Amino acid sequence: MRRKKIDNPFAERLAAFAAKVAEKKLDAAVVFNQANVRSLTGVDCDNACLLVRPSCEPVFYTDFRYVPAVERTAPWLKVGDIKKVGGKKPLKLGKAKFAKVGYESVMTHAKFLTLEKVFPKAKFEDVVPELTALRSVKTPWEVERLRAAVRLNDEIWSEARGKFRAGMTEVEMARIIKHLMIERGEGEAFETIVCVGRNAAECHHVPDGTVWNGREPVLVDMGVKLGGYCSDMTRNIVPERPSRLYKKVYALVLEANMRAIAAAKPGMTAGDLDAVARRFLTKSGFGKEFGHSLGHGVGIEIHEAPWAAKKQKTVLKPGMSVTIEPGIYLPGNLGVRIEDLVVITEDGCEVLSASPK
Repeated sequence: MRRKKIDNPFAERLAAFAAKVAEKKLDAAVVFNQANVRSLTGVDCDNACLLVRPSCEPVFYTDFRYVPAVERTAPWLKVGDIKKVGGKKPLKLGKAKFAKVGYESVMTHAKFLTLEKVFPKAKFEDVVPELTALRSVKTPWEVERLRAAVRLNDEIWSEARGKFRAGMTEVEMARIIKHLMIERGEGEAFETIVCVGRNAAECHHVPDGTVWNGREPVLVDMGVKLGGYCSDMTRNIVPERPSRLYKKVYALVLEANMRAIAAAKPGMTAGDLDAVARRFLTKSGFGKEFGHSLGHGVGIEIHEAPWAAKKQKTVLKPGMSVTIEPGIYLPGNLGVRIEDLVVITEDGCEVLSASPK
């Protein structure tokens, strides 16, 4: 029976990976990581692996629970029984010889033992760099999903902000955001961060029982998941009468954010992008208080390549998504971070986040 012909938005990436497998002179590559499998096939499955061989049709191995869903959502895939992979009777692949096989070096030891059973005479070579590079450049289809996730995130922030009241705890404010994300999206892309007052000096503060008096600043780092893709944004509730120090710090962080956005373009390295914001904050006297990297990629997972960090050599390309999130943290006093998600374009970047800063 012929499989239904429909558009496969992941065909180009899968073909590019197969080409890399051939280029590295590998006889096959086996992909187990759930996010990597999804980035090559579009299928989100917690018990699957993908076998990719040069000049052969890739095979998606899973168990009977997921076969109907795979056949419905990705009819272009050839599906096999995962029990044959590393089971009592190892997978038989005809007379093909497998001298070199690609694998993910980040896999568990148990998964690696499975590969050794299937390919007992093979030498294994890491393909994580190739998978990471391919995933870091989003397809137009993926960029549209990022846009949709960010639009929803903006809407949720606007509504949640209107529901915040003096007397609420950080936990209660975070819960408002979480419930809206469940109602309108697919839940949180990560645990929402809400920081009242001096708690914002903790980069990844866990919301607690701290009560907002309505006059202190509040930092919120949030992201909703929609269509399988994440969003990420940080905004601050600036008090009507901020302290002189808070006003100064906020202005510097905003300027660093805007400078990095203006500089982001294809051809520059991720490290150079980080340096734009870092140099500015350093010259302003707050370099040591900006202790984390400028940003990271966002996609199927909330943290992906590229990493906009010191000395990172990754060259930015059109289609790459990256957060721009400079911050200044003064323990025991205050913290400010402003974060936008951008996508690198042919001549600069597109800012996806639209919430007022």
